[in-house]
Amino acid sequence: MKILFVCTGNTCRSPMAEGILRSIAENKGLNIEVKSAGISVFDGDNASINSIEAMKKIGIDISDHEASQLHIGLIEEADLILTMGDSHKNFIISNFPASAGKVYTLMEYAYNKGKDVSDPFGGSLKLYENIRDEIYQAIVQIDF
Repeated sequence: MKILFVCTGNTCRSPMAEGILRSIAENKGLNIEVKSAGISVFDGDNASINSIEAMKKIGIDISDHEASQLHIGLIEEADLILTMGDSHKNFIISNFPASAGKVYTLMEYAYNKGKDVSDPFGGSLKLYENIRDEIYQAIVQIDF
C-alpha cells in the first residue's frame, strides 16, 4: 500500500506523519510505502528544526527529509492520500478530480470527524510535540 501525507509546506506536519507511519510500518513489518508532499513548497527545504527535534524525542529521525511539491505522479501512485486539513483535501480534489475517492483528512480517516491538524509552523517546540502526538494518536487508530 502506498500512502501520501499532504500539508502546506511539507516541512512540519506531513514529514512528521510520514516518519511516524514509516516507523510503525517497519516495527510491525507492514508492507507500506510512505511519502509526503506539500501544496506550496520550496523544493528541497529541510524539515523544520522543531519537527526534527520533536520526532527525535520519540526516536524517529527525519533530519534527512527534503520537501516535495505535490504533483500528479505522487497522486496517481498513492493508494491513500491523507491531508492535514480540509483546505489541502479540497485543493487536491479540485485540481485532481480523479483522486476524490482516495483523499481524506487524517482526522476524518482515523476518527470520522472533521478536524484539521493545526499548523505549528513558527511555534514552540512544545507546540510541535503536541501536534506530533495528535498525529501519532490518529495514525495508530488506523487499521493498516
